Amino acid sequence: MPIATPEVYNEMLDRAKAGKFAYPAINVTSTQTLHAALRGFAEAESDGIVQISTGGAEFLGGQYNKDMVTGARALAEFAHVVAEKYPVNVALHTDHCPKDKLDGYVRPLLAISKERVDRGLNPLFQSHMWDGSAETLKDNLEIAAELLAQAAAAKIVLEVEITPTGGEEDGVSHEINDELYTTVDDALRTAEALGTGERGRYLLAASFGNVHGVYKPGNVVLRPELLSDLQRGVAEVTGKQDPFDFVFHGGSGSTAEEIATALENGVVKMNLDTDTQYAFTRPIVDHVFRNYDGVLKVDGEVGNKKTYDPRSWGKSAEGGMAERVTRACADLRSTGTKLK
Repeated sequence: MPIATPEVYNEMLDRAKAGKFAYPAINVTSTQTLHAALRGFAEAESDGIVQISTGGAEFLGGQYNKDMVTGARALAEFAHVVAEKYPVNVALHTDHCPKDKLDGYVRPLLAISKERVDRGLNPLFQSHMWDGSAETLKDNLEIAAELLAQAAAAKIVLEVEITPTGGEEDGVSHEINDELYTTVDDALRTAEALGTGERGRYLLAASFGNVHGVYKPGNVVLRPELLSDLQRGVAEVTGKQDPFDFVFHGGSGSTAEEIATALENGVVKMNLDTDTQYAFTRPIVDHVFRNYDGVLKVDGEVGNKKTYDPRSWGKSAEGGMAERVTRACADLRSTGTKLK
């Protein structure tokens, strides 16, 4: 199937919310990790989301000039071609973009998609994320309102992060403390500034103790039941039932119970990066250890071309990451839910 159209993406999100499941949103940094994500979704018979962070886009742009827009645009164009060979719908998304990178990343990409839409085509990306969690909520929402109008004009969904997620993600870091919990007042101010869908669709990355990176269960206090309070508090004022489509950030190490509670309360997208990075790299390490004197020209020998050929270890890496994606689909209840 081709990359999801705006209409298909909206249907995907609607079905996830109604069915109380979520799509894994898999960060990719290469054509190979893109194929791993697509393969994982296909094997799980789940639609899904592939996303590119600012750091990932810079890497994709090549180390000669490290241009984020070039990197993101190139992989998106590649994805539009290869995704047709996979029997699932996949949306393309850009991950965390702080204020100082908007002009070098999200705004140019929005302009590219708007130009495509004006020519009768679909946007290049289906959604973009504005990460204003390092700003005051007032400034965060003012920028979000501006971006939401531009995104809606390009038939794109906007993701906003209104309060901090702990840990570090592509240079944006927050301490792990009591500020990692979004309040009902925060949610009400968001609904007032952005509406509840009538001004353009947006996904909300609310904080309930989330932390980016690697941590073991118990080291961070997650309170996914908080999402129910946010939904209810805004519904009482706006009259719209379950007004938010939530995103679960910093999910590494979360328990099955925590994920289930988040799904029951409106989470439709859950980001995975740390776990899939490890799943991709682990088979490569195994290959090197098992073929040490083949991948290296030890003691003046010539090595073994078959073992240092990138295809030899690349296939295993793709398989390892794909398997982790299929597990994520099972955890998030999206297995077998693909649109026909």
